[in-house]
Amino acid sequence: MRKPVLSIVLALLLTQPAIADEVEVKYKTFYGHVSKLDNEDTQALQFAFGFQHVGSGELCTINKARISTQKVQIPLTVTPENRFTIQSEKALSLANAFVVIDFKEPSNQCDISVQLETKSEYLKTEYTFQEMQFIYQQYEAFFNEMGSFLSFMMPTVNGLMLQFSDKSLRETTKTGEMINQGTLMLNNEWFERNKGLKLQTMPLRITAIATK
Repeated sequence: MRKPVLSIVLALLLTQPAIADEVEVKYKTFYGHVSKLDNEDTQALQFAFGFQHVGSGELCTINKARISTQKVQIPLTVTPENRFTIQSEKALSLANAFVVIDFKEPSNQCDISVQLETKSEYLKTEYTFQEMQFIYQQYEAFFNEMGSFLSFMMPTVNGLMLQFSDKSLRETTKTGEMINQGTLMLNNEWFERNKGLKLQTMPLRITAIATK
């Protein structure tokens, strides 16, 4: 007589959704990064946060993320690459907010990964030389500011790197530059030519080519 009851209990257990592996990280951890970009000299840049799997080196899958305080819950947009950006709000830091992240993998296998990149509004297929130079100078300003006291430890900007969604992309731009394996490298010699850039494909991000 007890078997039907046991079967129902087992069925209920099996149909329950898996418990999400959520972790809370203090907002101040992220604010310490994003607040460094709160000026005109770096207005085109942002930090994109992700979490790298300690075993595979790939980014851990983020199901969802949000900023949490006692009064509000602010959802964060997670990109297909499993990164997200965070606004710079001193009020959230003072309110002891947390960033709550729901991982697919066990969270103890995921370490924070921080990437400096251009904001999405600066991504397009055609750039004047002045626009490219503006982005270059934004990265220069960031590294100069960070290295104001320890300049010998900070990297030097030697160009820009454009990355594309298709990591195997190989094509020639309309202005003659070659994209290899989803990446276009524009070094200082390119900038000395004072010419614009016309692409067939919009880049996923623009980062600095930086060397020490």
